[in-house]
Amino acid sequence: MPNQIFILAVLALTIVAPLALILSFLAKWKASKGLSAEEQRTIEELWREGEAMRDRIEALETILDDRVPNWRRAR
Repeated sequence: MPNQIFILAVLALTIVAPLALILSFLAKWKASKGLSAEEQRTIEELWREGEAMRDRIEALETILDDRVPNWRRAR
């Protein structure tokens, strides 16, 4: 009887415990795989700022095209 308990304990420590740990980490990894709400808001804010910056650059290029026609070739 004591030998059977010892064998079950060894099996639990060598097979069941590592498997449980691995499955636990996999579940946590899958749960945290997506973006948090804060990260999503930050990305949306950066996107809006990028769009605004693009609009400003296009406006500046239009002004330069009107005032300095050959500015693009000056590079």
